Amino acid sequence: MNIQRDRYLKQLIDYSWDGQVKVITGIRRSGKSYLLKELYKNYLLSIGTPEENIIFISLEEMRFIKYRNPIVLAEYVREKVSSDGKYYLFVDEIQMSDEVQNPYDKNAKRITFYDAINDLKEIKNLDVYVTGSNSKMLSKDVLTEFRGRSDEIRMHPLSFKEYYSYVGGDKRNAFDEYAFYGGLPLVLLKPDEQSKMSYLKSLFNELYFKDIVERKKIEHEDVLSDITDLLCSSIGSLTNYSNITNSINSVRKRSGKDLVSLNTVKSYIDDLDDAFMIHESKRYDVKGSFYLSYPSKYYFEDVGLRNARIGFRQQEMTHIMENIIYNELAIRGYSIDVGVVHKSVKDESGKISRVKKEIDFIATLGGKKLYIQSAFAIESEDKKDSEYSPLNLTGDSFSKIVVRNDVAKSWYDDNGVLTINVIDFLLGEW
Repeated sequence: MNIQRDRYLKQLIDYSWDGQVKVITGIRRSGKSYLLKELYKNYLLSIGTPEENIIFISLEEMRFIKYRNPIVLAEYVREKVSSDGKYYLFVDEIQMSDEVQNPYDKNAKRITFYDAINDLKEIKNLDVYVTGSNSKMLSKDVLTEFRGRSDEIRMHPLSFKEYYSYVGGDKRNAFDEYAFYGGLPLVLLKPDEQSKMSYLKSLFNELYFKDIVERKKIEHEDVLSDITDLLCSSIGSLTNYSNITNSINSVRKRSGKDLVSLNTVKSYIDDLDDAFMIHESKRYDVKGSFYLSYPSKYYFEDVGLRNARIGFRQQEMTHIMENIIYNELAIRGYSIDVGVVHKSVKDESGKISRVKKEIDFIATLGGKKLYIQSAFAIESEDKKDSEYSPLNLTGDSFSKIVVRNDVAKSWYDDNGVLTINVIDFLLGEW
């Protein structure tokens, strides 16, 4: 299997030899280890790096088990690095490292891999790279521990462009498959529909979900499960903690001491976000330049996992396409909010009121800003007005895009709004 992940490879190359620890973060099975062990290593070899100068240690493999002791790990690497040449250290699944007693003071704080890596980072001719995520410590924690001393390479499942570069063939068929099974790389190796679905269901239940339960010491696994299912069913819809809390208590007929609290719901949603499973998109008032407290929208890191969680039912392409567009923006490095604009409306009596209108995404990257509407199909003038008119209420000249499934070619209207097919949007530059 050879899938190019050029965006992330470029980041590794750009960050090399900057004196920081390079931490590859992201959801499990998104390809972090492959990026480091195969793609980046092959690049280093191609520019003349001697293979013996690339020190690879996978702490989940039995042959490297002794290096789970951070003191032994640090000593081993220091022995491998000579004073000549440039060396690269790859430590995969670093959370498998053990905490050990300080050999010089048994009452002192225990030694962890953070101590080892921060020590090795000071070797002038050694560049350090780590990956890591499991139930003991998801990769967000790894990044947190190296705050101020690390570069993050935030890795996502395959973009549609990466996916299509591997599968080829008819673009429409590829998009339909991508919208159903998502972009986790190993899905592509499964031989048939049933094995793909089984793999995704197993991943969600046996890996991701259990990771969160064990690591966060979740007391009410059934509540976390209910929250997850509700979020799966409401992607692209405005949601708040109160509605989720009330829904769970109502459906499960909870009362008295069994009532689920709003704080519990908030905490569990934060846990899902911390595990890179979901992402919150807050509402932002475009004219007022401020965030609204609630409600927000939630999107899944991978639509295949979302679909697997609900048994591959509820295949509403309107919402799935919106989730895919959100993920594409995230992959390209944009920060993403839900836009709110206001329109003055006069009623029959002549009274004027302000009505809120929504823009699906405000995507910002540096000084670049995009307003984006996701419209799977526009069947009427009313639907067209609801999608296009909010873009004309922003009062600025930033780029405005309507992404649709029901058009073949792209065009700009008189207001400068670009209409583009979803496949062209995902494969192109804009």
